[in-house]
Amino acid sequence: MNSIKSVFERKKQNNEKTNIGYVVAGYPSVDFTKNFLSNLDKTSIDILEIGIPYSDPLADGKLISEASFKASQAGVTTDTVFELLTEAKDKVSKPLVFLVYYNLIFSYGIDNFLKKCTESNIQGLIIPDLPYEESKDLYEKATENSIDLIPLVSVTSQDRISKISSHGSGFVYAIGSLGVTGSKQVDLPRLEKFIENIRTQTNLPVSLGFGIKNNNDVKRMRQFADGVIIGTSIVDLTTSNNLEYTISEINKFFE
Repeated sequence: MNSIKSVFERKKQNNEKTNIGYVVAGYPSVDFTKNFLSNLDKTSIDILEIGIPYSDPLADGKLISEASFKASQAGVTTDTVFELLTEAKDKVSKPLVFLVYYNLIFSYGIDNFLKKCTESNIQGLIIPDLPYEESKDLYEKATENSIDLIPLVSVTSQDRISKISSHGSGFVYAIGSLGVTGSKQVDLPRLEKFIENIRTQTNLPVSLGFGIKNNNDVKRMRQFADGVIIGTSIVDLTTSNNLEYTISEINKFFE
């Protein structure tokens, strides 16, 4: 399996940008997620973020929140997600990353959660509600388990970028909007300065997410960032419960 670092390095050598996608585990069904993972190599996604369903996903907009709620209502738990990942892992060669809220990790037990991540080939964690000030313990334990703790920085936290990224690895997740996922991005000149500022404070590659909805957005963001993240639009596609259609449309996003 490729590592997150090797993906960014390879894409950079080829003068390309890294394509990052997001799905909600167990939505619209556990079988759909398994099939999607098994066919991930047919997509132009280089790194896949997997959301663990959660009752109060504070960083997520309406569509992803609803998908997460429906998966939870259907009985998808953290254990369900680990089970489906373990079943599919032999068919997945691309890096998988969890987008997960800290309470799920804490209630599961940090050591146990990281052990399960290693067993199911999860290579990174994105934790929207874990502030830098409380991240040291998890960062150190994740590092010991060769799991990247991917830092999130926003246009409103620019004076904290160096500090936040010091407890991070893999890549920096740059939040390109002032709201939740799926919301409107800040203007391009401000985004460009934001990315430039991040690059002066960390050597990690920078991926831009939030508010990137279509191929035009992807092309614009590729001018600034090392990677481009699409979440809401991909989750919207999965609502169709049609694997071939979902893969075909994802590939159009990242052309």
